[in-house]
Amino acid sequence: MTLRRPAQVALHFFHFRPSSTKLPYKAGVSSLQPGPVPHSHRYHQFHLRRATRRTLSSSPPHTLVFSAKMSSATSFYNFEPVDKKGEPFPLASLKGKVVLVVNTASKCGFTPQFAGLEELYKSITASHPDKFTILGFPCNQFGSQDPGSNDEIQSFCQVNYGVTFPVLGKIDVNGDNTAPVFNWLKKEMPGLMGLKRVKWNFEKFLVDAEGKVVGRWASTTKPESLKATILEEIEKAGKKSQL
Repeated sequence: MTLRRPAQVALHFFHFRPSSTKLPYKAGVSSLQPGPVPHSHRYHQFHLRRATRRTLSSSPPHTLVFSAKMSSATSFYNFEPVDKKGEPFPLASLKGKVVLVVNTASKCGFTPQFAGLEELYKSITASHPDKFTILGFPCNQFGSQDPGSNDEIQSFCQVNYGVTFPVLGKIDVNGDNTAPVFNWLKKEMPGLMGLKRVKWNFEKFLVDAEGKVVGRWASTTKPESLKATILEEIEKAGKKSQL
């Protein structure tokens, strides 16, 4: 009989994908509590535990901290991404506002949506001051279409589209280095067929005035088409505040 390597057998027994050697934080040693197993599997179970401990001990500390924050987060306001200067931007400062979150890029076919986003921002804030904002999160993961520095991106947005809503520091929205707030947004509002991954630049998430995700749209959705939905959320928040 041909024996497979212990790690492979262990991963198969616990129904993890064999191609993945890094276990997520929430699947750490403390949460691996299998029931009784046949004696023949105990050797492999032991090696899985050893492999898990090695993975966790070698993981960068900030990765574990981010994962812990996301697992305990119940609201958009639990996160602090960084602004264009690398300083913390507490999302708790936006409590009571409806927020449209967009991953942006400056050299994309959808980049002209900056104009629509700015128009949407000005229109709604003019009629509902302090009730709405847009947060732009530059990202260079899709076709390397946002390669500039934070300063260059800020200048591009202001010079070409007159952007006045906050555009924060560049982040990743997929992969191992995903910003915690985007991990949370994707978990709270998966895309079609339950897929969480952001597909391209200018996807949009809508967060209500209580910090809950209430909508997600693809890159092709034009900003102006979201106005009615945003106004509806603002009205809902107003009615709740009067109760």
